[in-house]
Amino acid sequence: MRLRKSLVLLSLVLPRIAVAEGWETQISRAVELPSHQWLEQLRTSPDTALNSFTTDGCSGGMSSLWSFMAERYPGFAEALGGTPPWEECCVTHDRAYHDAGADPAAEASFEARLEADGVLQSCVEATSSPQDEILRTEYGLSEAQVRKAYSAIAVAMYQAVRLGGGPCTGLPWRWGYGYPQCWQRPE
Repeated sequence: MRLRKSLVLLSLVLPRIAVAEGWETQISRAVELPSHQWLEQLRTSPDTALNSFTTDGCSGGMSSLWSFMAERYPGFAEALGGTPPWEECCVTHDRAYHDAGADPAAEASFEARLEADGVLQSCVEATSSPQDEILRTEYGLSEAQVRKAYSAIAVAMYQAVRLGGGPCTGLPWRWGYGYPQCWQRPE
């Protein structure tokens, strides 16, 4: 348990001190690879089966809070819709996280997760919706400001999934959540 707490603390601190390009990914790989190895053992076990796909839209309460606001405040729903405009990006990301990539090998799993998180960020940045015009008109934002807002949201989402989405964490939104929990090292 001390090791897990140390790894979590390390994952919070290291991205802030990474100075060389690629260093953050190298550190992330070193910290995260043991969990991918545990997941690999689980995935290649003949007793392990992939569960049916489920999604909560955008995790961390983003979709549920957005829906709550839309139900409670009609003006919010009118201006911004009933779900986040990038929710389909989240569902696509959930599909990648559900099965943890095609190749169960730990290194391939790490790379697949990194790619899935990058795709999520790019998808959110590229999002446009009918609400964009409302944002420009209602709040006096330029197209560049709307794009900047999407970009900021995309970066925050990327950082959140990199920090909280690793395999074998016991969290419901972890990498490989379609498989049974693997938060304890297999014997």
